[in-house]
Amino acid sequence: MSSALPPRYASFAKFAWGVLAYNFLVVVWGAYVRASGSGAGCGRHWPKCDGEVLPMPKSTEMFVEFAHRATSGIALILVLAMVVMAFLRFPKGSPVRRFAVASTLFMFSEALLGAALVLFELVAHDASMKRALSMCLHLVNTFFLLASIAATAFAATTGTNPRLRSLGSQARAAGLAILAILPVGMSGGVAALGDTLFPSKSLQEGVEQDLSGTGHIFIQLRLFHPLIAIVVAVVLALYASGVAKRHPKDRWVTRTSNAVSLVVLLQVCLGVLNLVLLAPVPTQLLHLLGADSLFVSVSLLILSLSVAERAKAPSADLAEPVAS
Repeated sequence: MSSALPPRYASFAKFAWGVLAYNFLVVVWGAYVRASGSGAGCGRHWPKCDGEVLPMPKSTEMFVEFAHRATSGIALILVLAMVVMAFLRFPKGSPVRRFAVASTLFMFSEALLGAALVLFELVAHDASMKRALSMCLHLVNTFFLLASIAATAFAATTGTNPRLRSLGSQARAAGLAILAILPVGMSGGVAALGDTLFPSKSLQEGVEQDLSGTGHIFIQLRLFHPLIAIVVAVVLALYASGVAKRHPKDRWVTRTSNAVSLVVLLQVCLGVLNLVLLAPVPTQLLHLLGADSLFVSVSLLILSLSVAERAKAPSADLAEPVAS
């Protein structure tokens, strides 16, 4: 991988990592909107809030929701700036351009999904399956948005052209690793929604509700999340370890495999803590942050692996990207 990049590439890489960090914060604040029941704070209005462009918050819920919309708007501007910079600074065919475009597409779909939640009133105390499905779709889109931004930053930082087809025999395991995170994230989102709408007074009461079979569907589904999470945690830990052993001298493979292992461990600990403490908002937010970090870490590990796997072939630099 390239050790020294031209200044215009290096500065872009720093900007892209900054955009990624900012989007993490926006996502966490969005989770707080849900956890605090503030999703209907602006009423059934979008993109305006309570019918105004710049409203004077009349309640805490309105402030929380409007703040989320404002920060999301800034996130959109940053991603648009990133894609413009990518096309101005990188040549045609560059992977940086490709990933930046993907980031922009996922950002627009993220905004549309958020708008749909508001306009169809799938917020606040709504406990419909339509809301659960919408949340799952929103969460998956967020995963791929963050992963696309991370891929943009990765390509600019390393000066490489990662191609999934370069994985060869490793493609199936890589696909399983990334796809395994989706049901964990979706079941976790439904579990968090159930905890918000139907809070338990004690751990025993919560377990009894989960096992009763007579509670709301969100409560019944809550039981599956930790079971799925444990299985996937083992799968990801083994996958990261296997990739690290395959390329022990590759700096990015080592970094990202260690990151995956660390985040998996933290997620298990946060999951247990969240369960024991009856899902307080702070641990819910940290757990979501961990889920997003895990998806990004695994994505970066797969990109690093694809570069390492094709290391024997002539590598392409940013000026002359590898042909498709």
